Amino acid sequence: MPLKIDRLNLMLVFATLLSVFSSFSVMAAKVSFKEFCPQLVGQWAGDAAKAGEIPRKVAVTGFCSHDQRQLILSVSIGTRAPFSETWWFREQGDQVLLTYYDGVAEDKQQVFSLYRQNGDYSLLGEGVVNARPALIQLLFDAQTRAQTQTQTQAQNQAAGWQWTQNIQYLDDDIDRYQLFRGIEMTPVAPSP
Repeated sequence: MPLKIDRLNLMLVFATLLSVFSSFSVMAAKVSFKEFCPQLVGQWAGDAAKAGEIPRKVAVTGFCSHDQRQLILSVSIGTRAPFSETWWFREQGDQVLLTYYDGVAEDKQQVFSLYRQNGDYSLLGEGVVNARPALIQLLFDAQTRAQTQTQTQAQNQAAGWQWTQNIQYLDDDIDRYQLFRGIEMTPVAPSP
């Protein structure tokens, strides 16, 4: 009997250690903006929609400053606004300041922390959405690399991104993020 209890205790310890080590592998790590910025440079195209809406075709253009401290994403064509949206991200110490402009409403600003997990980037911040306090997540989920890319290209940039804008209301019992809007970003091939 004592042998069975010792074996059971050993299995419990092993299971506990396994769960602790596996949880470390899925944790996100804070990263510098200089790592994130060049990943989104270029011309992208895809579908975009808010939750429950019909997707529209959009074009996304990404510009990263030479010092890699500022990133501008311009989203145009299928947006609701008569002008393109401008997402201006800039490094502010260990945080990222976002200024959003759609040509209609006043500029909106939000401060985020930047994390990386398994090749994906996540900007997390606390703000107000629809007059309610919320956690806001901008998730750039790296898509599978194209077979035609060279090894250097594959190391430097994903074949595409799924950009989701998620919210979790702090005055609600739901303890997970809800999709607010998604934008597919597939690279546009340069003209010959």
